[in-house]
Amino acid sequence: QVQLVESGGGLVQPGGSLRLSCAASGSIFSIYAMGWYRQALGKQRELVATVTTAGSTKYADSVKGRFAISRDNDKNTVDLQMNNLKPEDTAVYYCNADLYLQSTGWDQSYEYWGQGTQVTVSS
Repeated sequence: QVQLVESGGGLVQPGGSLRLSCAASGSIFSIYAMGWYRQALGKQRELVATVTTAGSTKYADSVKGRFAISRDNDKNTVDLQMNNLKPEDTAVYYCNADLYLQSTGWDQSYEYWGQGTQVTVSS
């Protein structure tokens, strides 16, 4: 019913930048929040940044001042600009959306995940 498609991952040197993009499509009634999570090898998935429809943002302490999340509500897209990347940012990054479906309207929200995109920071 809903797909989240990510793009923009890759290999970058420490101090470099990458921009991740995610587009949501399908039978979407409304999206409350979109965001990015990451999972490093052997670790639990963790929040990186989220943004609500109203523009309220939340960042992990480890990325504050380096990453910036932005969203286009009309296009159902969310981007993550990552600057001054560090080796510890290496992980699979997942797009996430908290949304309402056309079939159920405001009655129930659902959580969807993208397939993930690899970000590797290494010299």
